[in-house]
Amino acid sequence: MNVSVPPPQPMPATLNACWQAELQLGFARRGGQTLLCENRHRGPLRVQKPLYPEGEAVCQAILLHPPSGIAGGDDLRIAATLEAGAHAQLTTPGAGKWYRSGGAVASQGIDFALGAGAVLEWLPQETIVFDGARARMQTQVSLAADAAFIGWDILCLGRAAAGERFVSGHFDLRYRIERDGAPLWLERGSFAGDDAMLASAAGWAGRSVSGALLLAFPGLPQQAAELLAACRQSAPVDGAAHALTAPPGLLIARYLGDSSEAARHWFAALWTILRPAYCGRPAVPPRIWNT
Repeated sequence: MNVSVPPPQPMPATLNACWQAELQLGFARRGGQTLLCENRHRGPLRVQKPLYPEGEAVCQAILLHPPSGIAGGDDLRIAATLEAGAHAQLTTPGAGKWYRSGGAVASQGIDFALGAGAVLEWLPQETIVFDGARARMQTQVSLAADAAFIGWDILCLGRAAAGERFVSGHFDLRYRIERDGAPLWLERGSFAGDDAMLASAAGWAGRSVSGALLLAFPGLPQQAAELLAACRQSAPVDGAAHALTAPPGLLIARYLGDSSEAARHWFAALWTILRPAYCGRPAVPPRIWNT
């Protein structure tokens, strides 16, 4: 389809040996279309063009980071604002990587703001934290009273395929979802490579992959029991530990195992079940996942 969109606009550059990257996206509903009306970047973060695999109502944006990884001292900032009624889907072309650091902390801040009736799907591929990385990741989601959000994160400690374990370094994770300014979900995880919680049954239980899927939409309180029952018919193919819960205003799925692929496939299966409930559309997997 032909949709007129503004080309990516560079922000003013800064001089720094490390990457100081920013990406600011804005989505607006115009008639029956969701348009990418703002696309500004500084540094290597960018979206090349909006995609419409489901037609004009849903705008898909693939977030690109050409360096392919985040090194010590890097600071990445991603923000997306959705105006009333907009529907955007954000994903990534491959795994994110946090490299070993010589001492400096790398950070990533994500800030999503959703207006009335907006829908945002945040469906990134997994994040791999190399042994020795020093990383800080923070996600903030602000929802209007009737906005809908689904997002997942899959965190891999060490490079399992290379036989690497996360035995040194530090990772700090913060996640906040609020609706109409009131907290809906607050989570913080902070651990070092030698943290006993990584081996404890009360923590990571010696596993290397942890994932969480979070869903919030206005009709959830009335549908939570039915959706939980449907989702519990699905399980990770590797038999990993997993759980589904529905605290007030949310549905949460958790994975704890050793396979990022199994976690991703399970979350995608849950997304297929949940999508008709929160936006009235069947799930259409992004083609970039198959490349």
